[in-house]
Amino acid sequence: MELLAVITALEKLKSSENDIHIYTDSKYVADAVNQNWIAGWIKRGWKNVKNPDLWKRFIEMYNKHTPKMHWLKGHAGHFENELCDKLAVAAASSPNLEIDTYFEGLENNSLF
Repeated sequence: MELLAVITALEKLKSSENDIHIYTDSKYVADAVNQNWIAGWIKRGWKNVKNPDLWKRFIEMYNKHTPKMHWLKGHAGHFENELCDKLAVAAASSPNLEIDTYFEGLENNSLF
């Protein structure tokens, strides 16, 4: 979900002229960029990579906006991070969850 949140945020941007900084408590998402894991994944044809469809969407947006990725420790008292966690838990617990039309579209087309 952290990766999808980053993708969605980048897709909402109307301009690629600004410096973008993304703060995440997902070491996996931050390190994929900061440790350049993505280059290796591409080189190996996405072999053994979880959610390659999402990573491909991410790369498209990353190349457009070139955000700087910052990792911060989760559940460590960082106000905005704690707020995001509460909002995510509340949304996931909501009885009115929206359908993920992108995922459902892929699933219905037998791409999995």
